Parts: sequence; structure tokens; C-alpha cells
Amino acid sequence: MSEELEPEGEGGRVLDGSDTLALEADVLVLGGGPAGTWAALAAAAKGARVVLADKGYCGSSGATAPSGVGVWYVPPVPEMREAAKASREGLGGFLADRAWMDRVLDRTWASVNDLATWGYPFPVDDSGQSVRRSLQGPEYMRLMRKRVKLAGVRILDHSPAIELLVDASGVVAGAAGICRQLGHRWVVRAGAVVIATGGCAFLSKALGTNVLTGDGGLMAAEAGADMSGMEFSNAYAIAPAFASVTKTLFYNWATFYYEDGRVIEGAGSQRGRSVIAETLLTQPVYAQLDKADEALQAWMRTAQPNFFLPFDRAGIDPFRQRFPVTLRLEGTVRGTGGIRITSHGCATSAPGLYAAGDAATRELICGGFTGGGSHNAAWAISSGQWAGEGAALFARSVGPRAGRRVVEGAGCAALPAAGGTRPLDAEGVIRSVQDEVFPYDKNLFRTARGLAASLDRLDGLWREVRQASPGAAVRGAVRARESAAMVATARWMFNAARARTETRGMHKHKDHPGLDPAQQRRLITGGLDHVWVRPESTAPASIGAAAAEAQAP
Repeated sequence: MSEELEPEGEGGRVLDGSDTLALEADVLVLGGGPAGTWAALAAAAKGARVVLADKGYCGSSGATAPSGVGVWYVPPVPEMREAAKASREGLGGFLADRAWMDRVLDRTWASVNDLATWGYPFPVDDSGQSVRRSLQGPEYMRLMRKRVKLAGVRILDHSPAIELLVDASGVVAGAAGICRQLGHRWVVRAGAVVIATGGCAFLSKALGTNVLTGDGGLMAAEAGADMSGMEFSNAYAIAPAFASVTKTLFYNWATFYYEDGRVIEGAGSQRGRSVIAETLLTQPVYAQLDKADEALQAWMRTAQPNFFLPFDRAGIDPFRQRFPVTLRLEGTVRGTGGIRITSHGCATSAPGLYAAGDAATRELICGGFTGGGSHNAAWAISSGQWAGEGAALFARSVGPRAGRRVVEGAGCAALPAAGGTRPLDAEGVIRSVQDEVFPYDKNLFRTARGLAASLDRLDGLWREVRQASPGAAVRGAVRARESAAMVATARWMFNAARARTETRGMHKHKDHPGLDPAQQRRLITGGLDHVWVRPESTAPASIGAAAAEAQAP
């Protein structure tokens, strides 16, 4: 058991014999991955008292901890920075903002260098230079946990947040949750809250995503925040059909085959996932890493050893034998949609609430297309710090009255106090959501008819969730909220997709296969019982003559 979980300690007390751990903080950070830990460090550096609550164990849960991730780490050389910014603009549908790209590149450069100073074991090249373009998740997150503890942050492990707290004016004032290991509830009153709970992969079994169920988005929406880029949340990653490992870098050296041994043309190209998905609709797909020479094979095993664990256990040599592959949905984890950011300090449209990492939209730096690591890793580092700093400044403005405010829970779905009367079958709700978001012919290849049919079913699921009353047991309460969050996320995704009647970024609309220059704007989505979608009032700041020319018919 983690020492941070003990109910007694500095700043904590059990109220009224009700087994509720009550804490006060200037800043409460929800989530203990890269974005959450960077946010906690930044807030503490501003002098804030910080509590960090993680759904799992801070340092080992989430998508980064078990992975090796590339980082958008580019030297401050004008030509290199220009190439870095231009490289993804077209893929992202020209929805990124170059000013935000510059901010992220600057902050990431400085922060990765800080990691080296703190002792992260970056490898060196043949000339003895430190190579800082990637991070090994276990070492990275172990170091971040250590730094957070050294900064005096109180960590609540295995303590998922259930709902945000708001004061009489609707300002976010903390959160309430559950300590899974001790079986009691916790309440943290805070001057400001940072949501860094990650994205939503809909329990697809993709590596490290078992805690990524969209909880932060639901809590933010209940407090009045809105979303952006939710149509760009249908990311699928290649994985062995018998494993959860969704690391895709090594498939650059793969050939893909039909069951009869013929090569699938185009499966290894930039649009390879679409080709693979189209094939998987009717037959199996096989891969073999047969383009890697002996030296490259040795490097691969050193660079990402856990990529090969499922193959070794199955007795498969992926360099010399074909193996079946599938595509696992990673949703908003490798998509770009999330909570909308309204300021350079990563504030949301709900006062007192800040968002960072995969819980927040990444459209600002990569438009409608991203992937594992790289931009997402850089965004987690940068947005985490900006959110932590912004939250600390907001908490300072609230002052000592933060802990004296009268607060209430903002949750409105799948909670005993939400007013529902029927038992909630959370597992059934989750399976029903997965039936709409997993299939390639519903979510990857979208049509107006398909989106409308899915939304009819999802709207019905939301009514079911809203009318239900889950039990008070710890596991049941967490699962109920996870099911509600997945329904809400899917409804925002498909409503935004229905509003974007074109194909842009990772959003593929079969009824509208072309790029429409008139729709070069971000879509804002919000609401719970009634979901709404509207265009952002201003166009992205990245659009130049070259971009406009590229979109011309």
C-alpha cells in the first residue's frame, strides 16, 4: 500500500465517522501521467499546495508508462522548426495554430533538457551526443513520480475522481472520489482543478488504456466546459491480433498480406490503416517485419523490448513469420479531440478548471491528425505546465476563502444523487457503446446514415444512464461513471462528425470524400442531455497561401 494513501496525515482528516478523507489544497490535479505530473510540478513551483489524485498508481498507469514514446523535440534552429511545423499541417487539415506550435516547441525543448538534468538516462550516439528525441515510459514516469514527491505534492494513488465540486457561483472548487484500496471516499476542496485524466479508448484493450475512459471530459462538461475536435477521435492502431501492444513504429518495416499470401498493396503507405481496415471488414490481415535487416532487428529489440514480448510468448519470430494483425481503437488517446482550451494558461470554459494532455484538445498543434507520442508527448509536457501554472494563479486569486466555500457535486449522471430510479447495468452500457465505436464501417468510414443510426442508439443509452441509479459500492460507482463517460464521449464524437460534411484529418466521411475549404474551422461541441455543435468563431492562425492553395479544388 502506498504511504500516500493513509487516511491520517498532514492536511487530512476523516469527517463525521463517514470514512471520508477530507483535504484542502490550492491546486488539485486529477491524473498522474505525464500531463498530470508536469502540472503538479508547475503548480508547486508557483508556491501552491498541491494534491494529485490518480485513478491508478502515479508512475505506472496510463498509456505512456508501459511505452516508448517519441517526443516533438526540435532544436531552436529556424529551418528545423519551420520543417517541423510544416510536416503535419496538411495531414491535420490545416487546423493547427503556428503560435501554439512555437510555444510547445519552446517549452518541450527546455523541459526535455530539464529531464536530462534530473537524471533521465538518455542514450548517446556514436559521437557521444545525448539523443533526446524519445522517452522510455517506465523510466520517464518513475522519474516524474520522484520529482512530484520531492516537490511536496501529496499523491492519492488508486483514487479515481468521481465528480467535480462547484461553489454557489458555479466556479470549480475541488473534486470528490474514491480510494479503491482503502474503500473510503475522498473530498478535496481546492482553489482550482487541473484535469489531466487522459483520453478515452473505450476499454479497447490497447496497451495502457484500461484507465482511459473519458472520465475527465464528462466531469468537465458537467461543470460547464465544452469540447473541440471531437470528430478527430477515431484513431485506430495496428496491433497483433493476439496482443494489446499498439506500438506502431516498427510496422514501417512490415509487409502486409492477405490470408492466401498475396501482398496487400498500399497497406504500408500513409493511408495504410484505411487499407488494412477495409480488408479486415471481409478477411484476416497478416504482417511480417521482413524489411528490417539484421542490424535493424537488433536495434528494435533494444529500443522497444516489450513490443516483442507477445511474440516471444507465442513462439513467433515476427521478422521471419507472418502473424495476424488487427486495429484497436484508441479514440481520443491518439486522436486530437478533447476539452477546449480558452487561454494560454490552458483554462477551460468552466471557471476554476484547467485541462492538459490527452484530456484536452490537441488541435492547436496538430489539427485533425496525430498519433502516439511525438506531438501528444510534447503537448503533455507543455500543456501540463501551463495548466499547473494557470491553476496556481487562479487559486491565488481565490485566496483563503477557497476552503470555506459552500460546495456541491456537479455530477449529473450515473451517481446515486443524480435522481435515477432504475438499477444501472454498467457493463451492458459499455458493450453497447463499443458496438457503435469499435466497428470500422461505423467509426472509421463514416456515412450520414451510419452516424444517425449510431446516435439514435447512443442517445437512448444516455437516457438509460441518466435514469439509472448505481449502487454505492466502490467498484460499482467507478464503473458506472466510466460507462457514462464513454456514452458522453461517443455522442460528442459522432455529433461533431455529422456536422463536418467533408473528409479532413482522420475524419473520413464516405458521403463527402473531398476537402471543403469552407469548412476549415474547428468545431466546438458541448452539452449532455442535448448535444450541440457550432463552428469556432475564428479560423486557425496557421493558414497561409500554401495551405489555401493546397485546399483549392
